[in-house]
Amino acid sequence: MCFAGWRCLHWCRNLGRRTLLCLVFALVIATFVLTSYVLSGGKQDHTFHFFPSKLKEPNLSFKKSQEYKQDKTDQTIMTNITTPHLQTSSSGHGLLWVSRRIPDIEDLRQFEPHIFSIIPQEFLQFSRNPCWYQEYKGERDPYSNNAYLLYAKRFRTIFEEMRQSFWKRLQAIGGHHYRLRCLPYFYIIGQPKCGTTDLYNRLLVHPSVRFSAIKEPQWWTRKRVGILRQKETPKSRFPLENYLDLFDLAAQEIQGLHSEMKRKEDGNIDSPIIGEASASTMWDNDAWIYIYDNVTNTEPPHLTLDFIHVLQPNAKFIVMLRDPVERLYSDYLYFSVANKSVEDFHDKVNDSVQMFESCLRTSPLRSCVYNTTLNNLLPLLSTWELTSAKSVKYFTM
Repeated sequence: MCFAGWRCLHWCRNLGRRTLLCLVFALVIATFVLTSYVLSGGKQDHTFHFFPSKLKEPNLSFKKSQEYKQDKTDQTIMTNITTPHLQTSSSGHGLLWVSRRIPDIEDLRQFEPHIFSIIPQEFLQFSRNPCWYQEYKGERDPYSNNAYLLYAKRFRTIFEEMRQSFWKRLQAIGGHHYRLRCLPYFYIIGQPKCGTTDLYNRLLVHPSVRFSAIKEPQWWTRKRVGILRQKETPKSRFPLENYLDLFDLAAQEIQGLHSEMKRKEDGNIDSPIIGEASASTMWDNDAWIYIYDNVTNTEPPHLTLDFIHVLQPNAKFIVMLRDPVERLYSDYLYFSVANKSVEDFHDKVNDSVQMFESCLRTSPLRSCVYNTTLNNLLPLLSTWELTSAKSVKYFTM
């Protein structure tokens, strides 16, 4: 130790005064940096680039069509767009919601002409469900090409049951055959881990309630555009007829009750009501980027619920909600596959919030909420959840 100290002292004496002063100055700067880091709690501002170089698919890129102006009087950033705009505080702490423009029927018809050609504007009066008769010109096996059956073989038993009673319920009128088609009377919607499955199981045993053959068809949000699973790119579309097939058992029962009513000349029919339990119908609009020309806009011109509202103006919705923090942690415990811990949950939430905050610095709120690429890259939260959390101040922004 003495020898090492003597060598160090001898080395310092041989250094020039200028060099020694530089070393002392460097040590002082390093001390200040370390002290600042400790006092700030080690927080860093992670800048998030929404479209990394590895994501070069043309349909995942946005061109900003908005121009932003800084209002010097109230320090508010306003988006200069003709359709609904949103005001966001420049400090990132305040949100002012502005209603968006509701699309009219012709706008929706332009994007989904087949759906509007199948679903009528008026439904039969003898049932509370939205039902109508449709001419059947199909094959001997009405379900042979149903995409739900081809996609998942576990549904074979369900479709076999529908197949057995299908031909008995066809109505023969003037040499043509007609089948009763129905849409759900009500929808169970909500975020994951909010009790939608529990409510579904309870209503499933109710004597006056019938559900689709599959609990969550996910047709309006995903299968309609060919998305099989969340965050996947579209493949082959599931036609509307495939979705309607899932309600055939209920439709056949309603048709049988209607025939019995006419035979007894009784004007009253106590038909069951039909439900559907795709929870994502409330929040999943990620498919818009594959449907619409996202080059000229940064948010979807139409939402899933716009179509349901126009096609089923009297549809009922049972919305299942839960405390956002409890719901998110339950979601994390259920869907995460490994390394579950409170610390990991905390880190993922912080990273998600910082990424969303980074988006808000350069883009309006709606653009960030409907940014499919950003939504797919978030470690834990979705953009929809982050918007809800920000608006109710569950997180410190």
